[in-house]
Amino acid sequence: MTKQPAFTPAAMPDSNSRERAIERIAEASHRLNEAVRRALDAGYSVELVRASRCHDGSGNWGDQIVPTIREKDVASA
Repeated sequence: MTKQPAFTPAAMPDSNSRERAIERIAEASHRLNEAVRRALDAGYSVELVRASRCHDGSGNWGDQIVPTIREKDVASA
């Protein structure tokens, strides 16, 4: 029987903090969009509303959102 080589950690991409921040937002947006689609398939209406705007004091800003979810009125459908 031949000896198997030991497992070694896979090399991670050499990305800086700015690239990681963008990748995190992209991944979270993808997951959010999938969750919205699943809610629609389950019979809900979903609206994403800006809840606040954040500033870092040096000209950068970001919007924070909150979902509003409404179930279809079964009686009027």
